[in-house]
Amino acid sequence: MLINEITSVIIEESIYIHRNVGPGLFETVYEELLFYRLTKRGLVVERQRGIPVVFEEVKMDIGFRADLIVEGKVLVEIKSLESLPKIAEMQTLTYLRFTNISIGLLINFNVEKLKDGVKRIANNYMEGT
Repeated sequence: MLINEITSVIIEESIYIHRNVGPGLFETVYEELLFYRLTKRGLVVERQRGIPVVFEEVKMDIGFRADLIVEGKVLVEIKSLESLPKIAEMQTLTYLRFTNISIGLLINFNVEKLKDGVKRIANNYMEGT
């Protein structure tokens, strides 16, 4: 499955969840529901995968945990905030760099219309992959 197809399914399922449960819940609720819906669609999804961080000679086995990694190609960072700070996009880009994943979706479920809460973030993305 191509990255654009994967991101389309993720966004479609996120909209479905948002329409059915609405905004205002904890991030972990949206994460669990999205994990469920994506695996139900037959996608391989890793949840809360520990990602090592290496800086010079320092290696942390788990520097952070990725909310969701879908098909090993798309990182999903889930938020439920009144407004997203600019740092959230930069944080997602950092996560992409440490995972060597080229596309991330930053999804804020605490919005009136979910399309306003989805940001696609690229890290050395090459179309067609």
